[in-house]
Amino acid sequence: MSDRAVNLLPPDHCGLMAQTATLNPAPEPAMPTVIRPIVSQDREQWHELWLGYLRFYRHRLPEHLTDLCFRRLVDDHQQPHGLVAENEGVLIGFAHYLFHPSSWAENDICYLEDLFVSPKSRGSGAGRALIHGVYDRADAAGSGTVYWMTQEFNAEGRALYDTLARRTSFIRYER
Repeated sequence: MSDRAVNLLPPDHCGLMAQTATLNPAPEPAMPTVIRPIVSQDREQWHELWLGYLRFYRHRLPEHLTDLCFRRLVDDHQQPHGLVAENEGVLIGFAHYLFHPSSWAENDICYLEDLFVSPKSRGSGAGRALIHGVYDRADAAGSGTVYWMTQEFNAEGRALYDTLARRTSFIRYER
């Protein structure tokens, strides 16, 4: 596409010339983010995101637990399950989720355990797309409930979550 000259002002009847500006062509649309199941070939890129996730939540895990987590994610017969957000061959986020019985529901419910989008990709829609990916898996499994928790200080995440789910009044305790 070539540049075009566009007259931005109507002809001036006072003898002044109308201004003309050159419009640049529209930029190429960005490649869409793809949400897909995690696979063993994702290990290196997932690991970098995982370390960012742990830093964000100010947590450290021994490497053997990280290895165990990844082995479970790529094993179709184990939980948690994993989804990744990929843009132009680069992983920019992940979601880990699992299903479990509930005393309040006939079918298993879905817990979104981990959700992370790289800082430079936040605001791209990847977090929303990952949550919708988990919703789709929960619907396919007959699970009417998807829930998750976040830290109180995660204001950016909470702003997104407020548009996708209802915040409950539950307070978490653990030993």
